[in-house]
Amino acid sequence: MPRSKKGKRGSGKPGSLRQEVLQLSAKASLKGVKNGLKGESGASDDELTSDILSHCSSASESTSVLEEGTGSEQVDEQTAHEETEDKLKQCIDNLMDKSAKTRLAALESLRQAFSSRVLTDFLRERRLTISDCMERSLKKGSGEEQAAAATVFTLLCIQLEGGDEAEEGLKMLRPILTTILIDNSASIAARQSDLIKSLTLLENVFMSSYPNKEGMLPMPKPGSPALHSAALQAWSLLVTLCPSSKLSLLLDFHLPKLQSCLQSSDVNYRIAVGETISLLVELGRDIDEDFEVEDSESLCECLKSLATDGNKHRAKNDRRKQRSIFREVLHYIENEDFTEEKIRFGVESVYIDSWMRRRIYDAFKEILESGVRHHLQFNPLLRDIFGLGAPLILDPTVKGQKISRFEKHHFNSAAFKARTKQRNKVRDKRADVM
Repeated sequence: MPRSKKGKRGSGKPGSLRQEVLQLSAKASLKGVKNGLKGESGASDDELTSDILSHCSSASESTSVLEEGTGSEQVDEQTAHEETEDKLKQCIDNLMDKSAKTRLAALESLRQAFSSRVLTDFLRERRLTISDCMERSLKKGSGEEQAAAATVFTLLCIQLEGGDEAEEGLKMLRPILTTILIDNSASIAARQSDLIKSLTLLENVFMSSYPNKEGMLPMPKPGSPALHSAALQAWSLLVTLCPSSKLSLLLDFHLPKLQSCLQSSDVNYRIAVGETISLLVELGRDIDEDFEVEDSESLCECLKSLATDGNKHRAKNDRRKQRSIFREVLHYIENEDFTEEKIRFGVESVYIDSWMRRRIYDAFKEILESGVRHHLQFNPLLRDIFGLGAPLILDPTVKGQKISRFEKHHFNSAAFKARTKQRNKVRDKRADVM
């Protein structure tokens, strides 16, 4: 009999908004893009971003936590809120500027604001304008601008809580994003940001790293390992939403090929492959308690080698990172044991207790960066995905007081019970639909 799966598998409805938002969140790091933006934006742009973040910080707390204050404090709060909206409106206006430098600076400012705060009500009124600007940047902008626009649009969908507005925007931009993804002449940065179309499209990207008929890995082109890693991570995120019948086919085909890719010369791609193998094995064990990895002895030997790699030709930090990840992978493959991670935010916690939940959390962490904890606390979409319920409304006195250990234990116990109840509810009730 199939075993129960740790964590939520998501909506069983084909094409659900939750699934679409997860697709948008499946993307690789854009550090190179961000570095380029920093180099081009002047001091005024940095000040604008800083002002937006500081005002958002003071204004957004009042919408989520009940506070008592004097009349002057309420006036100051209202003033800060209005100033924040004015600066955001200016950024949106700058998206239509003729200067590419100005548009890039505006995209970076919006990226930081969207990732650090919940601005749902403000953005609902301006979603069409922002979507039109993103469409223009994706169609006519440089690779750098395309990548930045894809990131901002992803954040916009998260801000809209996966509602009908987000679906409407996604339908409008999906053809453009798909064209960029499959266009070999498009920039690496742009293609790396737009991995949303489907499993097949993503497979067409990373399968070029698979061994040839002679069993040899192809020589990677400059920049291709990063693109392959992004595609593989996006693909593995979407795999968590697949029905059992589709999973079985994917496991049979991809697991042997991925094992060969563990010999890749790129450390980050090797790590992405190792994590994907663990996720696929976890899903395989979920649908079939007798699931076994083909040639498991060879796989474990390879994992042991990577977990103890002391090759001096590799950078010290790369060796350390690789050994840490592959020790976890090896431990899971051999013992079916996952090291649970506890993510704290406010008085709450979310438990990362499976490779599936880690892949989902990492996808949101990648796009939201340091703002992921804020969104876990206040964004209804993320709270629904991680089974946290509605955002908490705390007593006004809680904000200025330290929570006692007993209160934390009581809250975490209640959260654990709710999580267990949710798991039992969906156990063995997954819809086998495409």
